[in-house]
Amino acid sequence: MALSQDDIQFIKAHMGEWLAEQSLGKPSIVYEIELRERMVRVEEALKHQGELMRQGFEQMEKRFELMEKRFEQMDRRFEQSDKRIEDLIKRHDHQFMWLIGFITTIAALIIAAGKWL
Repeated sequence: MALSQDDIQFIKAHMGEWLAEQSLGKPSIVYEIELRERMVRVEEALKHQGELMRQGFEQMEKRFELMEKRFEQMDRRFEQSDKRIEDLIKRHDHQFMWLIGFITTIAALIIAAGKWL
């Protein structure tokens, strides 16, 4: 049995209303309960995700603090190295001046000995 054009027009005109009455337009109580349960699960998941992010940020902060301490230790070591190098240079300069004085004295003695001969 074939549908007439009038029947097809009637079905097209009322299809939306019928579907809405069945549950697509107005959700049933079970569907609403399921939606609420899903929303609660999503909220819990978001809360858990936020807690994980907070813990991750705390761990990053601790790592940055440890790195900062290591940099401070390295800076202190560099300062100690600089001081040792400066002391070594002063000692070297002192020895160099002593050597210059010694060479000058020897040269003066050689010159003086040459005049006496």
